[in-house]
Amino acid sequence: MRSPKDFFRPLAVGAPEPVREIPFRPSRMIHFFDPSNEKMAAKVPDMAAQADVVLGNLEDAIRADRKEAAREGLVRIARDTDFGETQLWTRINSLDSPWVLDDLITLVTNIGDKLDVIMVPKVESAADIHYVDRLLAQLEARADVSRPILVHALLETSSGVANVEDIATASPRMQGISLGPADLAASRRMKTTRVGGGHPGYLVRQDPTGDDLTTGRATYQQDLWHYTVARMVDACAAAGILPYYGPFGDIADVVACEDQFRNAFLLGCVGAWSLHPKQIAIAKKVFSPSAEDVAWARRVIEAMGDGTGAVMIDGKMQDDATVKQCRVVAELADALSARDPELAAAYEAATKEALAQ
Repeated sequence: MRSPKDFFRPLAVGAPEPVREIPFRPSRMIHFFDPSNEKMAAKVPDMAAQADVVLGNLEDAIRADRKEAAREGLVRIARDTDFGETQLWTRINSLDSPWVLDDLITLVTNIGDKLDVIMVPKVESAADIHYVDRLLAQLEARADVSRPILVHALLETSSGVANVEDIATASPRMQGISLGPADLAASRRMKTTRVGGGHPGYLVRQDPTGDDLTTGRATYQQDLWHYTVARMVDACAAAGILPYYGPFGDIADVVACEDQFRNAFLLGCVGAWSLHPKQIAIAKKVFSPSAEDVAWARRVIEAMGDGTGAVMIDGKMQDDATVKQCRVVAELADALSARDPELAAAYEAATKEALAQ
């Protein structure tokens, strides 16, 4: 058993000091791209101007005969692109694959100081994170990387869900966790072939009103992922890291995509994956609190003063619990405003109007 005092010591001589707190940077969408696709690679600067995070994908959706090209393409893109305030992430191949070791050696050695986060797929236990943690420290020391590269776990197996609390606290590098619904569905033997979203067969039905069991009984489609997202959010909140919803595969159904993203946002997720440019706009809309909500939050915070006691605002009681909720919204708005001037202006205008009441 490792001593708590050792938790924040580098795992290799010469590696950077581990972080003691995960910085909250806007990451409403993690936008995936294929580094082996030259046309897509040419669009990365435009992607970086729109998205909070751009992620060079090396794993699923990259054919086996394109793995090396994707890895080399990501190195070239990272070297040639000024990402500004946008984060650069990558998803490496799974830890049981023949490509993962070369992924880590090549990326950390060549672009370690440009990579913010490495996403590790199919994480099943804390042991997977411990392996990556030690290897990253050794490679950072070899490459003289100045800051630790953070790690993001992908929750897409039943074992991973069962061990999610241990995964969340496995290393100071842990930045967050994303839900991977497609692989998780396969791991659980769920009977759905959809990538995220609900299923029309997963429903509840109103009770019968008489002897006829079929007439007048409304049905309501349920969320297949509610339990898993909620458990992931709790594990991340307890560990001080960030939870994300993963992919929504039906690119054309922008309405259902927005609904799924909003469910995740309301449950506590800070962002979601975007697989197509149209999903960037959806994520930006959903994971940014509305101007009205921000104005209300700041109005409550001002009325509550030191945050103790209770006040009545527009006939609604506000106390120390509600002011904590409002601070979550206001702090998120402040972080997003620093990156998005248009959003900042909308928040400021709505807040001035609300505080004038």
